[in-house]
Amino acid sequence: MSDLTCSPPICAALPGRTLLRISGPDAAGFLNPLISSDVASEAGRAVYAALLTPQGKFLHDFLVYTQSADTLLVDVAAERRADLKRRLTLYRLRARVELAEIEDWQGYALFGSGRMPEMPEGSVLFTDPRLPALGWRLWLPANIAPPLTITSLAAYEAHRIALGVPEGVRDIEVDKGLLLENHFEALNGVDFRKGCYIGQELTARTKYRGLLKKQLYRVEGKAALPAMGTPITAGGQEVGQLRSVSGSSGLALLRLDAVSSQELDAAGVALTAIRPDYAGPIPEAKT
Repeated sequence: MSDLTCSPPICAALPGRTLLRISGPDAAGFLNPLISSDVASEAGRAVYAALLTPQGKFLHDFLVYTQSADTLLVDVAAERRADLKRRLTLYRLRARVELAEIEDWQGYALFGSGRMPEMPEGSVLFTDPRLPALGWRLWLPANIAPPLTITSLAAYEAHRIALGVPEGVRDIEVDKGLLLENHFEALNGVDFRKGCYIGQELTARTKYRGLLKKQLYRVEGKAALPAMGTPITAGGQEVGQLRSVSGSSGLALLRLDAVSSQELDAAGVALTAIRPDYAGPIPEAKT
């Protein structure tokens, strides 16, 4: 009988992801004061981080992989890369760094248990820093296939949604969303021990004063869920909004005073709200 624990993880191509390279002797020193987590000092590791407005509102989230002491690879949504590059360039000033868009590479999400096979020379492979159950991220030149069984993007999205993990602008509104509404602390996406960064004041105040009024939840419907952006109501009052959807499962930003309601509804589909396992208890307001 075969040992299923020796089967390698499965692999989904991520056509919506791309890479931005930050290189030069000041790479880490340039990026650290701008983002919500310090980049890894050890080559081969990655961190999850965000770039915020000065008012503490969400602009971008990304994975930052330390390739070497002077080279960082930023794994970011393809549709958002140009804007991220533009914003970072505004802060470059005299820093000895170069920002370059990397083309002709393909990203993959690897998930599931099992032994990792040897990867092609020159590949970039790292553990997803957000949550162990998300698995790994792999980057390869577009003309090289990964040595793994390929599954669909929909299968990975269903896995991510089942874990309750947000994914960029699909789940977080630009210029509006807050990090702690979207579990960035639990997902290792904000470091309250680091020095100042853009938008830090509101993020810290939200944490230490217990100012959260809504957070991201998993939702399960009695039928297939309607489209992302559909309002969620309870007793006829709007209490949230549907975000990522996979069949009858989804993510939703919900008012915390409504998550236990028995009347949650999205366009006629009855919902149950489920707090993500990793998220811990609901934050209490500080007096």
